[in-house]
Amino acid sequence: MKASTLASLFVSALLGLALAGCGKKEQPAPVPPPAPAPVVQDMINVPVSIKAITLGNAIGETKQVAAPLGSFGPKDTIYAVVETIGSGKASPEGRLDLPQRRQDRPVNETTQEVDAAGPANNEFHISKPDGWPVGDYQVEVFLNGASAGVQKFSVK
Repeated sequence: MKASTLASLFVSALLGLALAGCGKKEQPAPVPPPAPAPVVQDMINVPVSIKAITLGNAIGETKQVAAPLGSFGPKDTIYAVVETIGSGKASPEGRLDLPQRRQDRPVNETTQEVDAAGPANNEFHISKPDGWPVGDYQVEVFLNGASAGVQKFSVK
């Protein structure tokens, strides 16, 4: 092969590479739109409502259940912590009952009067020094006369 033919091939190859490099460039992937800001629930400027009911056999200084439980021992004190949000006066009522019984008279019934100014923990508790009979129970919490939630538990 002649040097001029080799030079032509070399120039053609370089020209081909140069043209290939000038081709259409890949576009970057489109950036997704930002996620909408989470909706923050106003926990103060609303009427009092119940956020959660938690059962346990011990509470801390801030009236929070130390460890949530669904089963208790016969000698345990049973705590029901009712978390509320909102502001104003309300009357949370806790009723302890046997679910299969459901008569007009619960095993225990306690009402509290609260004047809330934001999120709060309200505590109900009951104990039976001679021991709870083994079985299934429930705590139902009412707010201003309307049922706001039920937590079932057992004594073993």
